[in-house]
Formats: sequence, C-alpha cells, structure tokens
Amino acid sequence: MKIQELLFSDKQRVNDWMRNKYSSEDINRFLSEELGIDYEMLWNLFVSDCKTMKVDETDLKTIDSLRSKFIAVLMTDNMDCFERFTVPTLKLDEHFDLIESSHSRGNSKNDNEGKAYLDVIERIGSTIGSSVLIDDSPTTCGYFEKLGGRAFLVTNEKPLRYWLEKVTVILD
Repeated sequence: MKIQELLFSDKQRVNDWMRNKYSSEDINRFLSEELGIDYEMLWNLFVSDCKTMKVDETDLKTIDSLRSKFIAVLMTDNMDCFERFTVPTLKLDEHFDLIESSHSRGNSKNDNEGKAYLDVIERIGSTIGSSVLIDDSPTTCGYFEKLGGRAFLVTNEKPLRYWLEKVTVILD
C-alpha cells in the first residue's frame, strides 16, 4: 500500500492530526510500522517535502502590499509540520501579521460554525464586519459570511490572485 493511500484513507486520522491529537512524528512512526519502511529515512523525506512546498511569489508580493491597509492573517487547517517546517522555510511569517493553524488551536476553521474566526479577529483587535476571507471552501466562506464577514471563494475561474488583486478595489 502506498503512503498516501494508507494515510489519507483514514480521514479521521488526518483530521485528528490537524487538531493536534497526533504529531508528525506519530504519523511517520505509524506509516513506518505499517509499511515496513525505515523511520529515519521516511522522516527525512517527509521533512524535505514539507520544506519544498511552493507559494507563488507574485501572490506573496501582493499580500505584502495589502498589509499597508489591512491586517493579513493566514488561517489554515493544517498539521504541525506546516508551522515547524513550511512556514520557516518559506518565511511566511514575513508576509502575514498572524499565522493561525488548526494544529495550534486544536480545532478546524469550520468547527463550531467558524467560531475560530471570531476568536482570531478579536485577538487582532478587529471586527467580523470589517473582515474579509479568501478561501477555496464554499462551506468555510458560508460560515464566515453567516458570522458577518465578507468572503470571496477561490475557484479555477477566480483563483487566489484574482481576489488578491480585486480586494483593495472591492473594499475601497
């Protein structure tokens, strides 16, 4: 069985990993044992893969320019490896005022109908009514709008770059 099939066939395990019930070491240990793969070799490959994730530089530059008018928060449902390896390697903390991960919070963006957004918005001293979400999940966008924010859905027709370029015009 391939690693991805074994790992992602159990959605609950992945969801628990994103909610801080497992660490990356726990998951890699599980995969190593199930597949009979050397743990150190698997771990090193895993860390390397986390560090080679790419984010479009144009998008990051646009986010940087938006920060002169807005507070930029990266709110993600992700595992501990994102904060431990991807964020520092890509220096994402230089492009966002706050990075908030489900692994750190222990819950998903959509848990409790998006209440995590209200917590983060309060922490940064803003209000939901003056907040904007750009996300690729219709469910997440729906929760955000139900809370009183404005959401823009990322699609193939309207990708992230489209919304990043439009957000200043739309909000002015």
